[in-house]
Amino acid sequence: QVQLVESGGGSVQAGGSLRLSCVAFGYIYNPYNLCMAWFRQAPGKEREGVATFLGTSSTSYADSVKGRFTISKDNAKATLYLQMNSLKPDDSAMYYCAADYDCTRNPSDFRYWGQGTQVTVSS
Repeated sequence: QVQLVESGGGSVQAGGSLRLSCVAFGYIYNPYNLCMAWFRQAPGKEREGVATFLGTSSTSYADSVKGRFTISKDNAKATLYLQMNSLKPDDSAMYYCAADYDCTRNPSDFRYWGQGTQVTVSS
């Protein structure tokens, strides 16, 4: 069983930055093989994928965050990061970390999820 704990959320003004972290612990037999992703969900909206980190260095981003967000992973620390710059009010949401060793899964179907960290961006 893999457990995930997110941190780094908070309240910022538009244009500001935040860095989210997600620490994986528990059954971490090989962090290099752990595929991870960030999702977010705003009140009244569906959960959406924000960014994924697959394999050793394959990353992808939602169009809405390209050029502003950067996903990275420190395998030695089994930690996933999301650097968020030029934040907009539309970025306000609960941000969740997800992970799975089965990287063939759609990230939405990853089996391990954190409890989330709240990001609020004011205009």
